[in-house]
Amino acid sequence: MTEIRIETQALPAIPAKRYFTIGEVSELCGVKPHVLRYWEQEFSQLKPVKRRGNRRYYQHHEVLLVRRIRELLYDQGFTISGARNKLGSHGGRSNAQAEGPVEPQVSLHQIRDELKAVLALLAS
Repeated sequence: MTEIRIETQALPAIPAKRYFTIGEVSELCGVKPHVLRYWEQEFSQLKPVKRRGNRRYYQHHEVLLVRRIRELLYDQGFTISGARNKLGSHGGRSNAQAEGPVEPQVSLHQIRDELKAVLALLAS
């Protein structure tokens, strides 16, 4: 049985710039440009600014996000769906529009009861 191992090299430092082209992000993250364009469709948090001629410009936080996606997919072995769920549950921009309304952790009845108890304490 042959073991398949993906060699992960240290990624270069991200320069202090405001915007990065898709080519620069490709080099900084070790991912080909067509993969970045595909990930834009799969991960709602990844939204580079598009300017003249539909050119993409990524911001620093998006370069970090691409590195995180790459780590989840290539290093940790997540599927696209699994990585999407992992990112949604651990910060990043909210996927609330894609997922629909979120169920509250505490019901309104519980909040009302607690407020009544606080009012009773204040009144006494």
